[in-house]
Amino acid sequence: MTKPYDLVVIGAGSGGVAASRRAAAHGARVLIAEADRVGGTCVIRGCVPKKLMMYAAGYAQMLQEAAGYGWTGVSGRFEMSRWADAKALEIDRLEGIYRKMLTDSGVELATGHAKLLSPGVVDISGREVQTQRVLIASGGTPVHDAFPGLELAMSSNEILNLRDLPNSMLVIGGGYIAVEFASILAGLGVNITLAYRDTHPLRGFDVGLRTRLATALAERGITLAPGVGLIALERGAAGFELTRADGSVLTADAVLNATGRRPNTAGLGLTEAGVELDAYGAIAVNADSRSSAAGIWAIGDVTNRVNLTPVAIAEGRAFSDTEFSTRPVRVDHRLIASAVFTDPTIASVGLSEADALKLGPVDVYESDFRPMKTAFTGSNQRSYMKLVVDGLSERVLGVHMIGADAPEIVQSLAVALTCGATKRDFDRTIAVHPTAAEEFVLMREPVRRHVLPAATATPTATATAL
Repeated sequence: MTKPYDLVVIGAGSGGVAASRRAAAHGARVLIAEADRVGGTCVIRGCVPKKLMMYAAGYAQMLQEAAGYGWTGVSGRFEMSRWADAKALEIDRLEGIYRKMLTDSGVELATGHAKLLSPGVVDISGREVQTQRVLIASGGTPVHDAFPGLELAMSSNEILNLRDLPNSMLVIGGGYIAVEFASILAGLGVNITLAYRDTHPLRGFDVGLRTRLATALAERGITLAPGVGLIALERGAAGFELTRADGSVLTADAVLNATGRRPNTAGLGLTEAGVELDAYGAIAVNADSRSSAAGIWAIGDVTNRVNLTPVAIAEGRAFSDTEFSTRPVRVDHRLIASAVFTDPTIASVGLSEADALKLGPVDVYESDFRPMKTAFTGSNQRSYMKLVVDGLSERVLGVHMIGADAPEIVQSLAVALTCGATKRDFDRTIAVHPTAAEEFVLMREPVRRHVLPAATATPTATATAL
């Protein structure tokens, strides 16, 4: 009988790879199983190729701005097939790096579909392996059954493999994926209609960001179709037709299903192994990522806690440090920054104004202005920044921004919030001029003060689709 592994990881995405390498660094004998490409959603069919497409779309605006800065004869035509070829090469390169990292770390990679036969036995496409621990890091998968006909649409997986752009596209959903691809594809010249059920896109974000994003998308030429339920999608001779609850019909040459993702738990043998799933199909875990079954843990999107790549990586490393070293680690999910790569970009960390109101008195500081770069060319594009501050302690509870470089700026400010920075700390910080980021340390007076908690404040949730 082959010696049991100390750890078998199911899923070689960012979280699984991070966990397996950290465990191996602590001396564990580790095997990681992957049915698809190494790197997972983020590297292969998510964050990385999406941002490469965002960069491509950004050149359209840069070419337009160049004329305002004195350049003449600047023009160009985007060729989707050329981008697709370059993207494929880059993803191959990154996958090669991930594979090398596993090899160099001493982690064994097994290609195939993994399924639990019992808490200590895993089948990988016919090969049975024994292990003391199983870590499930299988991520998420696009939802295709929100309403009839949705399976006819592309998901975020397929849209990143397009080699030709349609003239028009209907994007269904109002979450991260929906608004990002709506913005990107509009920048590449596609006529976009964005349909979602809520009043504004990006449910769960601060309302100041949501309303301004809706305005910015409309100014880019995107047709917004909010506030109406979605009934059915059909494909006809002239293209796709989406019927809505009010009887209206939206049409387009192509459709992107961006209604969300669900935990990728099907076919893993979880129920048979005694792993409890919640109502959404996610693996229920405690603060140490332990499932209900002895010897089985789970991290990342498959747990549906905070579905972001850096969170999965942190959870994976915390698991390995706790299990294979003398220094237990837990991930604090309460203060996690996030970004949305629309044009303009969005970034946020901490509490929204509505959520802060539930805790006590709140001071709100805002700055709304035209950035120097685009104002010079006559553009009406604006940047908006908000600080949500505890009205008693002056601790900064939330930082929110929509505008150029928002993710880069808020990433740095996330460190300040993690350290417990107060508004006074912001005030005594000398500005770097001329920058957009300096506005965060130049807000002197609150634009409004909430003295008492708002009993009727609208609760927020994780940003979702529709």
